[in-house]
Amino acid sequence: MRRVHVVVQGEVQGVGYRYTMRLVARRAGVVGWVRNRRDGSVEAEIEGDSDRVDEVLAWMAEGPPGSRVDTATVEDATPAGGSGFEVLPTA
Repeated sequence: MRRVHVVVQGEVQGVGYRYTMRLVARRAGVVGWVRNRRDGSVEAEIEGDSDRVDEVLAWMAEGPPGSRVDTATVEDATPAGGSGFEVLPTA
């Protein structure tokens, strides 16, 4: 089990990034959350089998059509368990 904390910067707000990511994450079978940050970036935590987490990370590096990802900073986090993948309010 692997959990990561990710911050994505670029043109990632107002382009459907969070809601598309929720679909991608649910299809991959990972749990966690995603939210916008006030600085214009998107932040997420993803947990699941390592290959499934890598699948979502690969999508995050590209984003949905209309987005532009400049950087994606990934840090390991302590697995927390849980169920589902949610879009949280802006932090």
